[in-house]
This record gives sequence, C-alpha cells and structure tokens, in this order.
Amino acid sequence: MYVSDLVKGANSFVPTVSLRIAVRGELRATALLLAGDGRVRGDQDVVTDGAPSHPSGGVRLAGGADGTTWLEAGLGEVEADVERVLVVGSTRGGTVRETGVPSVEAYAPDGTSVARYEMTEVGDETALVLAELYRRAGGWKFRAVGQGYTGGLQALAADHGVGVMPVAGAAPVGVAFASPTGAPAAAPIPTPVPGAQVPAPAQVPTPVPAPAQLPTPVPAQAPAQVPTVAVPSPAAAAAPLPQQPQPVPRDWVFGPVFEPRTLTGRDNDVLQMDGLPPGPVVVELLVRGEGWTCLTPLNRRNKEGDVLVNSTEDDFQGRLLTTVPQDGPLRLRLQAEGPWQVTVLPLAAAHRLTGEWLEWRGPDVLLHTAGPSDFAIRYKGDDNLIAHRYELEGHTDHATLPRRENFINEIGARRETHPLPEGPVIVELEMADGPWRARLKGVGQPEDTAPEDSATVQAFAPFTAPDPERTNTVRKSRWGWRGRG
Repeated sequence: MYVSDLVKGANSFVPTVSLRIAVRGELRATALLLAGDGRVRGDQDVVTDGAPSHPSGGVRLAGGADGTTWLEAGLGEVEADVERVLVVGSTRGGTVRETGVPSVEAYAPDGTSVARYEMTEVGDETALVLAELYRRAGGWKFRAVGQGYTGGLQALAADHGVGVMPVAGAAPVGVAFASPTGAPAAAPIPTPVPGAQVPAPAQVPTPVPAPAQLPTPVPAQAPAQVPTVAVPSPAAAAAPLPQQPQPVPRDWVFGPVFEPRTLTGRDNDVLQMDGLPPGPVVVELLVRGEGWTCLTPLNRRNKEGDVLVNSTEDDFQGRLLTTVPQDGPLRLRLQAEGPWQVTVLPLAAAHRLTGEWLEWRGPDVLLHTAGPSDFAIRYKGDDNLIAHRYELEGHTDHATLPRRENFINEIGARRETHPLPEGPVIVELEMADGPWRARLKGVGQPEDTAPEDSATVQAFAPFTAPDPERTNTVRKSRWGWRGRG
C-alpha cells in the first residue's frame, strides 16, 4: 500500500501546490468549486467538458487517455472564498459497476503521489463524488469521499446548488456540457517518480473533543417540553438509568407508529427488520470501537442505496433517517469494527426542537412542530456539518418523504441560525461528527436569557458491549427509550 493510500472517509494534508489529479475507471471528470455554504457560487464554478477551465485558472481539465481523465488544481490560485473543490466522476453510459474500478490519485509537480483512493465497492451509481480538497489550518487536505448517486449528475448537482445538470451528452442552458466525445485534446500526463519525496506541509493541530458516552435520550412528553437533567459527572454517567418506559408523543401524526426494535452484534453484518410498516423511521446506531462505520439501506434487489452514514469517528453514535420500503422488510448493510447496537424507532420518537437547548453528539433527526421559528445550532466538531429539512405541509403520503432541502453544509466548528417555516418539519443532521447543541428561537419562542455555556442535556443511558450469547437477536422495548446494561 502506498503511504498516501486512503480508505473511505479518511483524509490527509497535501502540499499547497499545483496538483495533477487522475480520475480512473473510464469516468469523465468534473470539478465543483464550493463556497462556505457547500454550494457553487454560479455556473463558472462547474469545470467540465464544455467549460474546461475555471475563470480563476485555479482548476481545469487537462485531457485524458486510456481510461484516465486528468484535472489540474492549482491550490495556491484557488479563490479565497472557495472552501472545497469536489472531484467528481461520471459514467459515459451505464453504471459504475459496468465501467471499471473508479479511483482518484493526486500528484505533486515532481510526479510523486501524495494521495490516492480506490473505490472497491460500487453499484448502480452513474456519478460519484470521489474526493474533495478542502482548506484546513492554513493549508489543504484531501479527503476520500466515495459517495455515489444513482440519480447521476442531476442528483449530485442538486445537492451542491447547480440549477441545471445534464444527462450524458446533453448541453443544457446555464452550464455548458459537451458530448462525451467532445472532450478536450489530451495533454501530457506526468510520470510518477518512484521514491520521490514531497515536503509535508506544516500541520496545525486541531483540538478534537473526547468521545462522549453513547446516549439514548428520553423523548419529550409534549412538543413544548424537553425533559432535562443537569450534566452528569463521569461517575454518574456510568450508571444505567432506570428502565421505565416513556410514551411516544401522540401529537405527531406523520409516519408509522410501532414498538422500537433492537439488534445487537459486532463487526460487518447485514441486518433485517421484519414486520415494520412502510414509511420514514429513525435508525439509532451505536458502535463501540475504532475504525470506519458505514450504514447503507438495501433495496428489494439487494442493491445498496444512498449511504446513511460514512464516518471514521471512534465510538460512533448517531440517529439516521431512512424509509421502510413498501414491498419488503427494512434491510441494512452495516460495516463496522467492534460491538454495535441498532435500534429502529418511529419518527414520532425523534428529538423535539423547542426553545430550550438540546445537546447531543453525532448525526440526528429532529422534529419541529411549532410556528415559524429560527433554528440555532452550535457545532464543535472538526468535519462536515450537513443539515436538511423536510417540509410536511401538504404532503399526505405517510409512506414517503417529501423532497429534502439542504440548508447547512459546512466544515469545522460553526455557529449557525437559519429560518424554519411553520411545522411540521423534519430537520435531519446528516453529518455532525462532533458535539452540538440546538434550539428554536425567534418567532413564538421565549427569549434566551441563559448563558451560552449553561445548556441542559437530555437524559441518556450508556451503551455497553452486547452479550455474545444474544448477538443478532431482536429485543423489543415498550414505547420510548430504555437503559442498556
């Protein structure tokens, strides 16, 4: 393995120089230059066959041959308000599975490989975010992303603010894409110099908060009240809470209601939950250990859908939003190292947003049932903070979700406030690998008179490694959350 080889989700610093980036696997290359909100600033921030050079000169296509397309990224020339450069690959017809093994590799000017990532698991995707270059500590880092889109460039573009994105060979208004056969002429391709060394950039250490205890919160009794307790001491947090059932609030009428189901096990596995009604549900995932964690739903053909979580956090915890299909059981593919616990809950059991601070760690699903309000969040993580909203007004099909709208896409510690319409609204924190706190403020909410550091937290019980004798057995609880031990 190269020193520069990365696994999915990993990252490393790269020198702030002009990098040559190879996109392999018979894919055509595209680059998206994203501002701090995770979106392009305009059509000029899409570098593709029909517009092969960014106006700044910082990013451009550099031809290709033998199944490889090349990009050049002059990191020192990238405009100051561009926070990330996405390296995208898309097929010229068919799916990624049919075209080859996609990979991306970045070379320094002397030909030395400084970062490399190969996707070993592909499916029916037609477009991929292979990697991203992003600013960190005064320099640049390369992250192996590996996020596939079965909806192709159209779906990928919509997630990043591009209004119009073509199918292969089409040239829409707004963003000019050439036919795949109209790629620019091949440019000279650098030959990597074996053994060459590239000086490592100065790395400014970024404080990483210590992993919190893996919690299971107690749902609120009513949408306007969130049960809170004082922040427990480490000794107090080690003791499980009494296993008293908590009722699921009945005022939330969207989505199925059922008794939560729990599976426990360890390491990689395929999970199946039978007998769940179709519709949106919350999946709570707790993993104890180090390494990569990935959870993906499987369709009726046993093909993977969009990734629910892709994290390299130790002791991962999070709650994720997915949908039970109408034509079969809920099936999930879990890739993890160490003992894990998966609980499927009704949407009605998700955290409620109120005027009080809600504190947790990791991705989550939140419910907004009040009138028009402002969503305030304080995030202390080092990586991506991505949030979407689903407005349920007028959406009467309880077995499906309406189209989601992205409203936060940031990297690093953030203080954000965003307007929300009148509920019911689902707020999905898709990525939040770090501690955060959130509340409603503004219209119809009480004024916040408490100091910024005086937040209360929802009660939770710790997660313990599952008993090997009970591995992969379903355990049912009554309404709400129960202690684990």
